[in-house]
Amino acid sequence: MESDPPSINFGTQEALHHVRSLTDVGAMTRLLHECIAYQRALDLNLDSLLSQRSDLDKHLSSLQKSSQVLEIVQSDSDHVLSNVASTCDLADHVSAKVRELDLAQSRANSTLLRLDAIVERTNCIDGVKQALDAQDYESAAKFVQRFIQIESEYRDSGSEQRDQLMESKKLLESIVKKKLNAAVDQRDHPNVLRFIRLYTPLGIEEEGLQAYVSYLRKVIGMRSRLEFEHLMELMEQKSNQSQQVNFVGCLTNLFKDIVLAIEENDEILRGLCGEDGIVYAICELQEECDSRGSMVLKKYMEYRRLPKLSSEINAQNMSLLDVGVAGVGNEGPDPREVELILEEILSLMQLGEDYTEFMVSKIKGLSNVDPDLAPRATKSFRSGSFSKVVQDITGFYVILEGFFMVENVRKAIRIDEHVPDSLTTSMVDDIFYVLQSCLRRAISTLNISSVIAVLSGASSLLSNEYHEAVQQKMREPNLGAKLFLGGVGVQKTGTEIATVLNNMDVSSEYVLKLKHEIEEQCLEVFPAPADREKVKSCLSELGDMSNTFKQALNAGLEQLVATVTPRIRPVLDNVATISYELSEAEYAENEVNDPWVQRLLHAVETNAAWLQSLMTANNYDSFIHLIIEFLVKRLEVIMMQKRFSQLGGLQLDRDCRALVSHFSSMTQRTVRDKFARLTQMATILNLEKVSEILDFWGENSGPMTWRLTPAEVRRVLGLRVDFKSEAIAALKL
Repeated sequence: MESDPPSINFGTQEALHHVRSLTDVGAMTRLLHECIAYQRALDLNLDSLLSQRSDLDKHLSSLQKSSQVLEIVQSDSDHVLSNVASTCDLADHVSAKVRELDLAQSRANSTLLRLDAIVERTNCIDGVKQALDAQDYESAAKFVQRFIQIESEYRDSGSEQRDQLMESKKLLESIVKKKLNAAVDQRDHPNVLRFIRLYTPLGIEEEGLQAYVSYLRKVIGMRSRLEFEHLMELMEQKSNQSQQVNFVGCLTNLFKDIVLAIEENDEILRGLCGEDGIVYAICELQEECDSRGSMVLKKYMEYRRLPKLSSEINAQNMSLLDVGVAGVGNEGPDPREVELILEEILSLMQLGEDYTEFMVSKIKGLSNVDPDLAPRATKSFRSGSFSKVVQDITGFYVILEGFFMVENVRKAIRIDEHVPDSLTTSMVDDIFYVLQSCLRRAISTLNISSVIAVLSGASSLLSNEYHEAVQQKMREPNLGAKLFLGGVGVQKTGTEIATVLNNMDVSSEYVLKLKHEIEEQCLEVFPAPADREKVKSCLSELGDMSNTFKQALNAGLEQLVATVTPRIRPVLDNVATISYELSEAEYAENEVNDPWVQRLLHAVETNAAWLQSLMTANNYDSFIHLIIEFLVKRLEVIMMQKRFSQLGGLQLDRDCRALVSHFSSMTQRTVRDKFARLTQMATILNLEKVSEILDFWGENSGPMTWRLTPAEVRRVLGLRVDFKSEAIAALKL
């Protein structure tokens, strides 16, 4: 353990002064002990230092030897430093000489290159003159191009040589332009290509681009003009029907020439002005398309008398979809001729749209184009004169398509007849085929306005004229008397009524199919959200029409049921006379001789089942279910007025089972829910005692859903002759 440190610092003046001031023996003794301890510590430290003397002597000896080596190193370092300084001075001197030599060499090379350029310039001037004399215009153009390159490198060259070459250059340009114009006039395409390629070395690429595109435009214009004149000749020869006036072919050839002109001359156009040259050519040739294409379409509208046809249609009926006009005579254009015109218009519109789509995609596929040039070129396709004429012809298309659709729908209604082996009349398939064809054709135009107009017209036709025609038969007076003339079902009348109902049922299904088909096609053709919203809005009207047909169908079925049920009612009225307060003998007798169920089922079979072969499966099922609803409601009222024994409850249960079993065989839909209330009444009337109802009620009901209210349950329990009213009233339901 280390001793405590002394209370004073021995060996200092303060310690000596402190010792002299002591007067207490105890303090002196304590300080003496501290002094002795301090002395011992000093002795220990001194011994420790002395023990390290040999090691220190060894280190000192080593350092003395190292100092001798350091002196040698210092001497060598001074020598090296002297050599490095000398070498550095020499290197600076040599590098200065090298820089001077390099500068002199570069100046000498520059002078030699300038001398070579002067010589080459002279050669270019002489070469141009010789090439011009030899009519070697390609070589002359190369000499001019090389001279211009030299000029761009050595701008301080002599002006005399430049003036000489510029004169030769102007002469060459004049010759090339004349030769090019002559080749263009003679339609000498190889020479046109030869001289147009000289514009690039001459440095007049933009002028060359304009000249070459102008040549292409002239060629296309001439071909189109010849075809157009041929069309005019065919139009004038009205008596000659052997050749068809083919406007579609004429427009196809125009588009084909423009597309081939761009595709086949891609290399030349790029060589003149890069991708900007291609866009420029497309814009210029589009102007030719606007001019020639518009002439073709306008002449087509004149040839087919589209303005006059449209005026006749509007004059015949300002609102083609009015309900009361279906009986108008065969005035106005022939729908068969109109259909041919519609197919021609469709082909023309598709051609225009395909051409525009191809050219626009061509522009968008170019990557190194002036940012302002591409949008301007794209816009020219949508705002040019050709596009405006297409809009005009689209307007005529909508009018003609509407007329064709209305006339064919009215004709289908007018010639409607029963089709052998079919549950519907002819107009159902005919009308929906017409609507489907017209809508498909409208979508093929790729014009959203046309689709919306035709779709609206189709919806209006379905909701007015067709809807009226479908329901007309059901509005005949004394329909019930005609259906059961002489007390038995009349096959002809039944067929007519069933066919009307079938028409409604199938029409509702066809409307949904048509809606789904049009929706799918429009999603493929019109990707824009705004266009899809317009289509969706119109298609919702078709969905509403399906519901309208279903409502009319339900009304017609209810009317038919109202005709059939009076013939079943007497059997039901007879049920009111049947007693359910049965003894065992009476219960056994009823098991052998059914009191009323079979007679009721026979009445239903006699008056309703014969219509099954005449109706669609959906209609017949709905018809039977409506009859069941009538029977069940009437039976509930009758049973609520009777008194039952327990065997009577068993009898009612047996009657309900017989009814459910038979009607289940008559329809594909489940009928158990229709008889649920009657079945539950029978269950209640089968109970041994009143309290047993609690085993089936509330939490104990299991999977069964009670259709009877608590009040009705008490009332049914009250029908049992052997149940006490007090017990019934005490039930907690």
